[in-house]
Amino acid sequence: MQRFTRILLHLLLAALIGFGGAVLFVHFRRHPLTLSGAVTVQSSDFRKELPISNVEIRVADGLALAPAKSNSSGFFALRLLKRVRRGQPITLSFRHPGYQPLDLHDVAADKLYIAHMQPIPPKPRSESGKPSVKIGNIVVRYSFKTLRSIDVGSAVKTFAIVNKANIPCNRGPVCSPDGKWKAGIGTLSLSAGPGNEFHNARLSCIAGPCPFTEVLSDNFAQGGPTLTAKVLNWSDTTIFLVEAEVNHFLVAQTEHQSYPVIFDRTLDFTLPADAEGLSLQADIGGENIIFPLGPDLLLSWATCEDEVSQNQTKLYRCEAKPGYLLQP
Repeated sequence: MQRFTRILLHLLLAALIGFGGAVLFVHFRRHPLTLSGAVTVQSSDFRKELPISNVEIRVADGLALAPAKSNSSGFFALRLLKRVRRGQPITLSFRHPGYQPLDLHDVAADKLYIAHMQPIPPKPRSESGKPSVKIGNIVVRYSFKTLRSIDVGSAVKTFAIVNKANIPCNRGPVCSPDGKWKAGIGTLSLSAGPGNEFHNARLSCIAGPCPFTEVLSDNFAQGGPTLTAKVLNWSDTTIFLVEAEVNHFLVAQTEHQSYPVIFDRTLDFTLPADAEGLSLQADIGGENIIFPLGPDLLLSWATCEDEVSQNQTKLYRCEAKPGYLLQP
């Protein structure tokens, strides 16, 4: 009996040692958490939740390996220290000179962190009390080589993919690509009209947490009389912009005009990969003026930036400078 008891004690001791070793192994081999998310403008109208680039993101108490900055789509990724565990309270700070400071109190987890920053109201252009200069009738001008015979015009349309972030999918009908989060699907069907065809179609996310969307299918590369697209969104509601030329085909160097989408103080537009000679035409102070937009994207009345997609389509976003007001 005593011999049996000793054997049992030895087995229990070995099991405890093995369990402790496994715990230590998991502890030291545990990969650090990476927090990912997006930064957008705070607005009650989701169409105005534009991505914010160059936001500095930090984790309080030095819990991240290094600070991060949001890119042109608002996306950011922060790698935490190994000692930070899931469920541990953290504070994310978001800082940008054009927006109110934001501190987001949350916990470290495998989730999407969506931050909405409040813009700082622009200061008056001068102390004289002069009203803002109005920028109206804005037209995008550019040229490209294409096959067409008749320029019918442009097609511009936005559509929303409605969803709510951080809702577990639980094997629901529509999920994020990794199966974790409930997702929504938005579809587009746009007709060019009798006898017309679309050319140089572009599809871009312009508002909301754009990094957490995926274009499931589209026929934009083929063009034709109808444009169709299907987009998956597994975060908060996003807005996509569709632009295309409506024309017949003829080989020529073509001057073209389109119209930007204006939300509050920001305008968005896209250009095909082979576009040349970009300029903006606008009415300012009763005069119609053309502003060439060179490689540095310099404008006297707005600050502009661009983003090149995988298919070389360019998305441009310009924000009015203090003292100027954009008119749709």
